[in-house]
Amino acid sequence: MAEDTDGYLAVTGPCHQTFPKDHGAHPGYRIEWWYYTGNLLAESGDRYGFQLTFFRNQMSPSNAVKAWPRPSSAWRTQQILAGHAAISDLNKNKHRHAEQLARESLGMAGIAQQASETTVFIKDWSATIGANSHTLKARTAEFAFDLKLQPAKPPVLHGQGGYSRKGSTAERASCYYSLTRLKTTGTLRIDGKVVSVEGLSWMDHEYSSASLEADIVGWDWFSLQLSDQTELMLYLLRKENGELIPASSGTFVNRAGISQHLTREDFRITALKRWKSPHSGAVYPVAWRLTILPLAIELSIVANFTDQEMRTAASTGVIYWEGSVSATGSVGERPVKADGYVELTGYATDYRAPL
Repeated sequence: MAEDTDGYLAVTGPCHQTFPKDHGAHPGYRIEWWYYTGNLLAESGDRYGFQLTFFRNQMSPSNAVKAWPRPSSAWRTQQILAGHAAISDLNKNKHRHAEQLARESLGMAGIAQQASETTVFIKDWSATIGANSHTLKARTAEFAFDLKLQPAKPPVLHGQGGYSRKGSTAERASCYYSLTRLKTTGTLRIDGKVVSVEGLSWMDHEYSSASLEADIVGWDWFSLQLSDQTELMLYLLRKENGELIPASSGTFVNRAGISQHLTREDFRITALKRWKSPHSGAVYPVAWRLTILPLAIELSIVANFTDQEMRTAASTGVIYWEGSVSATGSVGERPVKADGYVELTGYATDYRAPL
């Protein structure tokens, strides 16, 4: 990868990711995130959604280190880590969320990488990523979770060999892969009780230095795990008038784990219902009709409940909707169901941060 004019590394072509090495950090790129979402079921039949996200933000280009004064300070670092965690109680229609922020210094936060394992942590939140398992831990005043995830399929590289275009020029892109079906077991602590759960999770890992183009106000991201053992990811890059830019695209993953790139021409999506947040005043779509034309997939997608908004003034400063969804529909003539997650940014304010 070449350096851009700001001194950060730029994504301009296939990312050549290998695993488990590329589960780790990629310093030199401005922004990076590890994103986990999932839908879980308790023995009682109660249903929950969860989110755990770690963001790495590099505050200055790598060459800026040369200008730092000497002697060095233990507080000095180029990296800031932010974390978001949430549990959606689908039976009680209650969404709990929390956030963390820390420098990568003095043991407050960091990314520790060994030959076969990476741990991303902020204080007592962590994701430990190995070749065959992931362990997620988060504790907050309102909730906690301790989850073990095992991949049922290999990593899926989006776009062209992990090179995922987000705009009209080559450097408007990210390196992006997912683990689309992670068998999940563990415990949640919620309302003072510890609940054993199992289900399926999804993991995204993405890094870039590019900003969105000026006329893009945000994105809608969909991850769906279908009952026929396939998966679907879409991201929709929106202009202010709601028009989608041509770089909007996605990936379909078949039962064997083989992926198929989907272009903007391959799908049709229509918002059917909207919800106004009483917290931020943002108006979000919360139900959709989706058609994947070359695969004959027809889905009706709906939020499992509406108030799953994330408000993160103490960390990233972004207000967005990140919620558990369900879907019903068909693949050809076969009926199908799906569980998943949807992320909606740029509805409260335009999203102007790096990708």
